[in-house]
Order: sequence, then C-alpha cells, then structure tokens
Amino acid sequence: MAEASRTLTQDTQLFHDVFNASPIGIAVENLEGQPLFVNPSFCSFLGFSEEELRNKHCVDFSPREDAEKDWALFQQLRAGSIDHYQLEKRYFRRDGSLVWGSLSISLLKSSPSPLVLAMVEDITDKKKAEEARYRHAAVIESSDDAIASGTLDGIIVSWNTGAQKIYGYTEAEAVGKKISMLVPPELPDEENKILETLKSGNRIEHFETVRVTKTGRRIKVSLTISPIKDSTGRTVGISGIARDITERKLAEEAVRASEERLRLAQQIAHVGSFEWNIQTGVNTWTPELEAMYSLQPGTFTGTQTAFENLVHPDDRAGVIKLVAAAMKSGQPTQGEWRVVWADGSVHWIAGRWQVFMDASGEPSKMIGVNIDVTERKLADEARLEVNRTLEAQAALLQSREELLKIFVENVPAAVAMLDRDMRYLQVSDRWCSDNSVEASELLGRSRELFPEMPDRWKEVNRRALQGETLRADEDRWESGGSTRWARWEVRPWRAADGTVGGILILTEDITRRKQMEEALSGMSRKLIESQEQERTRIGRELHDDVGQRLALLAVQLQQLNENSLILPEVRSRMGELQKQASEIAADIQSLSHELHSAKLQYLGIAAAMRGFCRDFGKQQKVEIDFQTRDLPSPLSPDISLCFFRVLQEALHNSAKHSGVRHFEVRLWGTSDEIHLTVRDSGTGFDREAARESRGLGLISMEERLKLLKGTLSIDSQPNRGTTIHARVPNSSASDSMRSAG
Repeated sequence: MAEASRTLTQDTQLFHDVFNASPIGIAVENLEGQPLFVNPSFCSFLGFSEEELRNKHCVDFSPREDAEKDWALFQQLRAGSIDHYQLEKRYFRRDGSLVWGSLSISLLKSSPSPLVLAMVEDITDKKKAEEARYRHAAVIESSDDAIASGTLDGIIVSWNTGAQKIYGYTEAEAVGKKISMLVPPELPDEENKILETLKSGNRIEHFETVRVTKTGRRIKVSLTISPIKDSTGRTVGISGIARDITERKLAEEAVRASEERLRLAQQIAHVGSFEWNIQTGVNTWTPELEAMYSLQPGTFTGTQTAFENLVHPDDRAGVIKLVAAAMKSGQPTQGEWRVVWADGSVHWIAGRWQVFMDASGEPSKMIGVNIDVTERKLADEARLEVNRTLEAQAALLQSREELLKIFVENVPAAVAMLDRDMRYLQVSDRWCSDNSVEASELLGRSRELFPEMPDRWKEVNRRALQGETLRADEDRWESGGSTRWARWEVRPWRAADGTVGGILILTEDITRRKQMEEALSGMSRKLIESQEQERTRIGRELHDDVGQRLALLAVQLQQLNENSLILPEVRSRMGELQKQASEIAADIQSLSHELHSAKLQYLGIAAAMRGFCRDFGKQQKVEIDFQTRDLPSPLSPDISLCFFRVLQEALHNSAKHSGVRHFEVRLWGTSDEIHLTVRDSGTGFDREAARESRGLGLISMEERLKLLKGTLSIDSQPNRGTTIHARVPNSSASDSMRSAG
C-alpha cells in the first residue's frame, strides 16, 4: 500500500513537471468551459497571469466569429457526440493584439468528473507567412509582365498570367519545358550565357533581346533575371521578369524615320534645328543652322556661350532672358534677334524652342528651330517707309498728280496708280517685275479689262473709289498651277479740288514668308508631338515600372515590419517608411495619369476632363465645378488633346497663383466652335507682365490653339479674378478683305 502511494505521488509530480515545462499552452477546463488549471506557456502565449485566466471563460479568449465556432464544437463534446476536435483560431492577448493558435480539445473521462484538456500551439508566424505568400502570388498574377522561375538547367518551374499573355503558352504547357523554347534559332548561345551568369551569382538587368511566342511571332523584350539562393547563399534556381517592348521599339523606329523626314524638310525649307543637352552642356547644330550664322559646316563649338556670342550685342540680353524663362517654365518659347555675319552684314533670325524636364523636374534638354527672316524684315521696313513717304507727301500729291506719278515710278516697292476709270497712270519698276509685264503694256489701259480680274477685286476698286482704304495682310490666289500670297493695300488719291482722282495699289509678294511661316508652324507641331510622345513614355514608365517597384517595396517593408525579432522603435520607423512608399506610389500613379490620360483616348474629352478635375481637386484640396453641354460627337483627337492640355495648364496656374480654393470649368459647343473656360475669383494678374516674364504657361496654351486656328483670351486684373477662354473652330474660313477706315 505504501509502495502504491509512493508511485502515485511520483506520477503526480511527473505530470505536474510535464504540465509546467511543456512549450505548448495547456489548460484543463470543466464542462462549462471554465479554466481550472493553466500552464506557464498558456499564460505567456496570452500575456495573462494564471489567476486572471482562471476567472475567464473559454469564449472570452477569441473574437466573436472564432469563439462561436469553438463553442459549437464544445457543445458537441459536452453532449457526447464527439470526444475531441481541432481548430485554428485567433486569440486576444492582454495588450489587445491578435495571435493565431492551433487548438486541440480532448475529453478526459477517467476522472470522477469529466474534464476537458485544451492544448494550444502558437501558429502566428505560420499564418503571417501564408498571408505574405498570398500577397506575393496576387502581385505576380496581377502583373502584365511575364514572371517565371526555373531550375539552373533552364527548366520552367512557375509561369504567371502575364507570361501566358505575352508568349501564348498556358501554365500547363510551359511548366516542365526548357526556357530555351522561347529563344529564336539565330541566338543559340544566348540562353547558356544567361544561365552561366546567374550560376555565378550575378544579376541581369534590362537586357533587351528577341523571343518567339507560341504562334511563332517574334517580339522584343526587356529581361531582368536574378538568381534564387537558399539560406546558405547557394544558388538553387532562377527567377525572371520579361516586359514586351515591341510597341516601344516600333515607336522609336517611327520617331527615327520622322526625324529623317524632318531633316529633309528642313533642308528644303532652309530651316535649321538644334538640340542642347543642358546637363552635359553640349549644343548640337545642323549644317543649315550653322549657315544661318555664317559658319562653315561642323565649325560651331557646341556651347551655349558660343551661340550667345554670335547674337547682335544689342539683342543678346533679350535672348539670354528668353532662354532663362524657358528653362524655368518648360513651355514653348519664341523670339527674334539679329546676327552679324563675318562680312559685316546684319541678318534677322526667328527662333522657336522648348525645354524638356527630367523625372525630377530639372531642365534636361532643349530642342528648337531657327529660320532666316531677313527678307521679311527688309520688306516690312520698305513697306513702312513707303507708307511714311505716302503719308508725308499726301498733301502735296493731292494737287500735284505728275509728282505722284514720278514718285510711283521710282518708289522701291510694287505700286500702281490708276484714275477713276481704272486706267493705269503709272506703275513702279517693282510692280512690273512682280507681274512680269512692261510698263508700256499697262499705261493707259483699263485694269478691269484684263480677263483674269476676279469679281472681288472689282468690288475692292469700287469701294476705294468711294474714298475707302482697304488692305489685306494675307491674300491667297492660284497662278500658273502654284499658290501665291500677297499683302496689299488700296487707297484713294485726291485731286487738287479734294475729290477722289483714282486709286493707289500697293502690293508685296509674301509667298516666301508664308512658306517659312508654314515651316515654322510645322516645327511647332513637331515640338508639341514630341512633347506628347515624351509625356506618354514617361507616364507609362512611371505606371508600369516605377509604380510596381514601389508597390513591391511597400510589401517587402510590411513583411520586414512583421518580423518579431525587430525592435519596437525600428518597427515603428519601418511602418512610417512603408506608409511613405505607399503615398509616393499613389502620387506617381496620379502623375502618370496626368502625363498620359487613357480616359481621353477611350472615353472622350468630357469624361477625361471630369476625371482630371476630380483627381486634381483631391490632390490640391480644392473644389472644381465642371459642367459640359452641346458638344459635337465625335470630337477630333487633336481638339480633345489641345483642350485637355489647356485645362491642365490653366488649373495648375490658377491653383498656384490665384489664392482661392474654388474654380469653375465649362466646356461647350456651338454650331461652328468649341469653347473652354476656366474661371476663378482670386488675385488675378497683369497679362502683359506675365507675357514679359514668360510665366503662367500662356505661350504653351496659345501655341497649341494656334495650330488648330484657335484663340486664347484672358480676362484678368489684379485682385479681380481670372477667366481663361479658349475657342477652336470646327471649320475655318477667312475673309481676306477688311476695311481699314
């Protein structure tokens, strides 16, 4: 009997020691779910003392949904329908945090009163690892890039949806096959070289090559491949990301072809272009541009200072000021200046250019064109001189018709003098040369007897004989199968008695100037197209590359933050960094949409503008009232893009300078025009001062509208608000004749 008692005491002590030493949490409960005994591991797991746990019920340890599942099974245990069960559930710790435990419940029937044995194993780390794997899998499956992994022998192990979209092979078709099935026959050694590089532990980044899809189509891809290493640092596999860059490469080739066509157009139109790499300081000129500055091909030294030294000293400060303003605004800029050639002659240059910014907002490069406008300037000066001379001599000429004839004959401009019967009294030498006739063929003949005289000119002559002065800055007509342009003025001349004795016709052939202006307009369009291509490229790069990399960085920071070995203060700091990474990713997403709006392409101008106003208002914390009506459908892509950019520029300027938080945007159409207004009630500005400073993006908006024959009007005064009104015609028609008085 004593021996049995001693053995029982030893067994009890052994059970007590095992109960207390167990690394798994153990609790003994009655059939009401009330803990009777708990071991130290269970107390440590939940952070409560043994006494505190005894005063709790088993359902108090978990969130409601987990406790309900547990209690339903416990009721079956009490009823005798089951004698044990297992469950993974969450538990509340004393500090309010949640942990995961694997619960095993068994019914103890050997004791006088049935008891319940509960054992809980901490599986929090396992659950977090599972969640991390799920997140990684979701990121990989949602990526448009092809993401795959393989063995060191080049056998495919995993294959995401993006890989199926790009290469055409399903996961079942790809896994287990050699990755070399994607390599074209003309690159037999490329895959072996890649594998050797990875086996040595090195990484391959942004390697551009060609791959073959399931259908046999060749595509251009950019590869980033990394070795997979085990805990000892040994390379055990490979993982890679492939991006389809076929469209980007085709676009680059199209740009190169366009640039070649542009160079040919410059040679034909005598237009010179330049590209200044602001970061390196190298300024590259075409041979046509060097010729405009009296330089031999290839002799320009390639610096901005060298260019400034070629400008006329009196114009140099103004050119430097224009360049500085363009560097700050990034907007299209234009100007005119003089240069002095080596032979001492003075020539006029008209220039247009734009500065492009890098991803950080700093000036990166400047692209522009120059054209020699010396002939136009000289013609303008000659015309002004003629007008000044005519005005100065008007009183004398009224009473001295013969003196007027002498003046007309010798004036260095195209001038004809006619009487009231429209007979030629006198013509200048320039008139004869411009019209390829001799003076003897015209003098005494009636102008209206010529068969090619159009009716509109007869109407001009009639109105001038009634005392009206008429002029046209640009008049177009067809002559000999070619298009000609002229600037003209028709005014009456008076006899000694003050009556109208006839008319004077002054003309100037501006065909060459119009050709040069059209060339400059084409250059402006190319600059804007280049800007849009750059916006699109940067927007896509930010969205597809930088945005995804930041998202992965945020996920990795979260995983690292969840590591239980990290100190609390480090975990707090890492949480802040994770939040900042997520905020930066959101900002980049917004910036990419602003640079390239998919809504504009697929949903139209109204939806794109409404979406931009909403996103811009949230970002800038302002209110934007956007309304639209009576828009024709469909609206041309050129007009849509122009108005969208004008809206962006106007809202950015208003938010920056107006000092108010509420703006009105109206987009509407009429029978022949499309209108856009952006209005605020803020501080306003002096428009002329803004033009001088090249601020507020006015030039950019005006240039875009000018290419569509549109106009920009601005109603703004200091402290009285600003209204920007852009209008573009659906169809344009011009009346070449207007009254001058």
